[in-house]
Amino acid sequence: MTATLSRSIGELTSPEISQRLRPTSILCLPLGAVEQHGPHLPLNTDLLVAEGITRRIIARWGEEFDLWQLPTVGLGLSREHDWAPGTLSLSVQVFAGLLREIAREIVRALPARNLAIVNGHGGNRGILENLLHEFAGDFALNACVMHPFDLAKIEMNPDYPDVHGGKSETAVMLALAPELVHRELITQPVTAPDREAVRSLIFDRGATFPWRTDDTRLAHKGIIGDPQAATPEWGEAIIGSVVEAARDVLVRLKDPKKITSSAEPSSRG
Repeated sequence: MTATLSRSIGELTSPEISQRLRPTSILCLPLGAVEQHGPHLPLNTDLLVAEGITRRIIARWGEEFDLWQLPTVGLGLSREHDWAPGTLSLSVQVFAGLLREIAREIVRALPARNLAIVNGHGGNRGILENLLHEFAGDFALNACVMHPFDLAKIEMNPDYPDVHGGKSETAVMLALAPELVHRELITQPVTAPDREAVRSLIFDRGATFPWRTDDTRLAHKGIIGDPQAATPEWGEAIIGSVVEAARDVLVRLKDPKKITSSAEPSSRG
C-alpha cells in the first residue's frame, strides 16, 4: 500500500518545498479565534472549525487544485467577547500586522503565489476584506477568504436567530470534535433575543455599531442562538456543503475572471 503524501506545509522537509510546490499551488490558511462560546463549547471552537474544514477541503480538492495547508493562526479579533474569562483578542493593528508578515514570509519562503484563508470567526471579516488589497498590491499575492457558515449552500436561517454558539456552530463541533462539546450544559434560553436588536446591531447592512455577547438583548450566557437544535448530522451537512461550494471559490482564485453566485450575507462565529 502506498502512503498518501502529506499536504501540510509543516510536515514537509525543506528540500521538498521546491520539489512539490509550484507558483500555481494554493496555500490554505486556517484562521480562528480563542473566545467564549457559552458554557457548552470550548474557547478554541473557531480555531477547530477553521482547521477541520480546511482539512476537509484539502482532502476533497487537494489534488485537483494543488492545495497545501499552512499552520493555523489561532488568535483573531474578539473584543465583543472580552467580558468573558478565557477570551484572547489581538488589537486591530497587531492582527493586521501579523497577517501582513505571514504574507511577506509566504512570498519569501515559498514558491506558491495563491492564498485561500479559511476564516472561522466572523469578527475577523472586515479587516480581512481590506487586507486582500494589500496582499495583492504590496506582495503580489493572489488571495481570497472563505467564510464557511456563509459559504454553505443550505438553509442557514432557522426561526431562532443563529449567530454565535447556537445551532450551526454547535452542530459543526459535534461533527468535528464531539468530545469537546458539553452537551449536558446546553440549556433552553430563558428568553428569546430581541429580534429588532439582533437585526439592527448585527444584520443591518446600512449602519454599523459595536455589539457584544454580554448584551442581554442579544445573548443568553454568551450565546446568540439555540444550541439545543444541533445534531452531528446537521453539522456534517454544513461541512459537506462548504466543501462542495469551496470548489467554485478555488476556481475563481485561479481565474478571477470567473464569477459565480454567492450565498446571502450573514454573521456567525
